[in-house]
Amino acid sequence: MATAPRPRTSTRDPEELARRLTAWLAARLPGAKATGVRVPESNGMSSETLLFDIEHPQPPLQACALRVAADPSAYTIFPVYDLPRQHRTMRLVAEHTDLPVPRVLWLEEDPVPLGAPFFVMERVEGRVPPDVMPYTYEGNWLHAASDAERAHLEEASIRLIAHLHDQVPVTEAEFLALPGEGSPLRRHVDAQRAYYHWVVDGLPRSPLIESAFDRLEEWWPGDEGETVLNWGDARIGNVIYDGFDPAAVLDWEMAALAPREVDLGWMIYLHRFFQDLTVSFGQEGLPGFLRRDRIEERYAQLTGHTPRSMDFHTLYAALRHAIVMLRVAYRQVHFGEAAVPEDPDMLILHHASLAAMVQDSYW
Repeated sequence: MATAPRPRTSTRDPEELARRLTAWLAARLPGAKATGVRVPESNGMSSETLLFDIEHPQPPLQACALRVAADPSAYTIFPVYDLPRQHRTMRLVAEHTDLPVPRVLWLEEDPVPLGAPFFVMERVEGRVPPDVMPYTYEGNWLHAASDAERAHLEEASIRLIAHLHDQVPVTEAEFLALPGEGSPLRRHVDAQRAYYHWVVDGLPRSPLIESAFDRLEEWWPGDEGETVLNWGDARIGNVIYDGFDPAAVLDWEMAALAPREVDLGWMIYLHRFFQDLTVSFGQEGLPGFLRRDRIEERYAQLTGHTPRSMDFHTLYAALRHAIVMLRVAYRQVHFGEAAVPEDPDMLILHHASLAAMVQDSYW
């Protein structure tokens, strides 16, 4: 992690994208042109982002961000990229909550202009806790912050999830119900199992991931809890902060109807993933930040709902992340950046912590 290059994320040509974006924009705003088109260094490995400015005869200059579905030739992380669904989710959250969701300007469902559907939203300035190198490593703004500043950011971030779960009427979010039979939690887990089978189709399977699915069945909650709109990728790396306050909540592609604890488990474990990785490379990390007990306690205070079955839900988060990591690793194999080891579980960066969770020895 400390020395490996960032995995290849796209086969698209940024200059060609800029030319096509300018042509598309001119048809919607006569006299306007896209300038300063660029791909951010932190561009994700699923949907891709372009940053640009709109120059128009009538000022002011407008700063925008564009989200485009993943390039199919880039060995995509997910099998389906539903940009209209993301667009609708962002508008729903903006309408019903006080979460700072960027204002969406246009949705383009025709794949012809850029080669895939996309939407354009207002660009929000600020700073994001980095993934590479992780914010738990020394040398970034969040690690350098004071304990009080990190506590402020933690509190504000937990509040985002609490308000999302409490403020969006589930009846307005039925389009995010996952297909299948059974409860929302059962459908959610079944969707992840189908995703895993897609990832390993024609490739070595992961005994560890399969044992984690088995453990989930053994630990299945007797009371699954209330169904709410889940952000899906609930973590601080998907928030733009103004100082230590949230200024924009991003990345809604994994949104779904599920119990509250699905989001909470993801927030807890995704931080632990970075913290464990940092410790394994000899740094202290941020052991007092985003602790499981504090997240659960503060969420209960904000919502009146005490999180339940959290061993199940943190295991589920680690399992979901393992499937994504396995797909990322197989993408690296596809592009000649890595080779498949004798034990495919070694492709999962957090295989040790996932194994400990399966054995009920992690927490």
